[in-house]
This record gives sequence, C-alpha cells and structure tokens, in this order.
Amino acid sequence: MARMSSDFFVQRLKDWGVSRIYGYSGDGINGVLGALQRAEKEGSGIEFIQVRHEEMAAFMATAHAKFTGELGVCLSTGGPGATHLITGLYDAKLDHVPVLAIAGQAESTVRGASYQQELNLDRLFADVAAYVQEASAPAQVRHVTDRAIRIAVAGNAVSTIVLPKDIQDTKYEEPGQAHVFTRSGTGYAHPIVVPQPADLARAAEVLNAGAKVAILIGAGARGASAVVTEVADLLGAGVAKALLGKDVLPDRADRGDAPLALPAPGCRRGDRRRRLATSAGQPCHRYREARVSKKWSTAPRFI
Repeated sequence: MARMSSDFFVQRLKDWGVSRIYGYSGDGINGVLGALQRAEKEGSGIEFIQVRHEEMAAFMATAHAKFTGELGVCLSTGGPGATHLITGLYDAKLDHVPVLAIAGQAESTVRGASYQQELNLDRLFADVAAYVQEASAPAQVRHVTDRAIRIAVAGNAVSTIVLPKDIQDTKYEEPGQAHVFTRSGTGYAHPIVVPQPADLARAAEVLNAGAKVAILIGAGARGASAVVTEVADLLGAGVAKALLGKDVLPDRADRGDAPLALPAPGCRRGDRRRRLATSAGQPCHRYREARVSKKWSTAPRFI
C-alpha cells in the first residue's frame, strides 16, 4: 500500500515527540485518524483521546501543555469542528503554552466554491495562532509540520495546521532538491537566556532596599525552586504562587517543606497566610462562601 500524506504526517508528529492527541472525529479529518489507526497496528501509534466536543479537546491539549511541559495537540474536522477549538486555543495563547491544532478542510478541488463545511480557516485562526498554514500539496506537509511545531515550542504559542481531505489521502511525496522546494528537519533546543549583569545588579538593589518584600512566582519559576527558596530565606519574604506556579513550591509548611510558601490566594483561610501577607505590607482578604437568600431558593417560574 502506498504511503499516504496522512501516514507521513502522523510519523512526523511522533518524530517530534508527540505521544497524545485530543480530538473528535469527522469526515474532514478521517484521513489522519486512519493513519493513527494504521500506526497503532504497527506498534508505533500515538495515543488518541476521543473527547465529547472539540472545545474540550483544545482545553485538554492546553492543560496537557501546562502540566507536562510538552507540546499539547488537539484535532478536529473542518467547518464547525474547527471553530469549536478557538476558545480553548485562546487559553493556550494567553497562558503562553505550546499547543498544535490540527484541522481538517474541504477538498482542495472545491476550495472557493462555498462547499459543505468550507471555511477560510487561515483567517479564523490568524489571531489566536502564531503560525497557521493550509497544505496544498503533499510535498508541503513536511516543512509545514516542522515549522508549526518549532514555532509553537520555541515561542510557547499556538500553531495550526490545516489539512484538506484530499491531501490527507494523496500519496506522499518528499520535497525535491530543487529551487521550488523547501526541506526541513525535526528537533528544537531551548536556549539559555541570561539577563545582563547591570539588570541583575539593579534588581538586587531594589530587593535589598525593601523593608517588606513579597514574592509572586508563576510558570517561569519552574526548575528554579531551590533559587526561589534561597532568595526568600535571604529576604525573609513570603512566596505567593500563581496557578501555573503551584508545583514550584509545596504548600505543606507544617512539615517544614517550604516555610515561607503561601497557599494559593482564595483557596483556604489561615493565620499563616494572613501573617505573611501582612508582614509584606499587603492586605489579606478573607474569602467567604456565598450565601443564597432563602427567597431565591425555590425553583424559578417562567411565564
């Protein structure tokens, strides 16, 4: 059997380290789903999580990226399936995590004819995605896939690949070694970014001059828990954690794991959080459970 573009595409995802895809099936993306099934039979498949709705697929891929540090991948058919991805992808964009969206599309032979479920997906994804491209030939699939994933991983951004149905089911062709082709490869290594010495010195001056210092950490502090703890100890500062920084330091201060770590704001009350927040010169807000008035406790009546 000839190797289809969808087979190459699935193998390319695997070469990039993709181990799981969250998605919902549909006619416009069945070529890729068939390739996933064939790869699974050969023992080299990618786990496919069938969701109840495409929006859920995008949110699950975003959560996968947030809490594993890996590229999150979601998949849908074209038309309404693709539009349902948008909300979850905006979550990835605004929280700066790498997510790849794969969307089906009507056959390239009917593009521009207002065909069934045909939408201009490149325009649809233009704002949420740092890179979006619709493949128009099998030889294009290779560099489109490589570039989409590299941009998503390097920039902690969203990338979108649109695959017309007929391109998925067309025999794959390697790009030629000629002027009108582009060749690319897999793999990306994050650079180590170090601030300028003068900027570090100015930051140290600000912290040393502070009488009451508080620290707020997020996802950017991952891998630096020892440094955060050392700085907090030197400054006598409490450390509050944004949602994506919850795993940087533990909350279990009663066991001595992180004596200066504050619980997540709004999660629970306690003298310890109030004491640390007050010592940093910050007001401590107490959160109370909402109480529903008895007059509204009965079921509403519609006229």
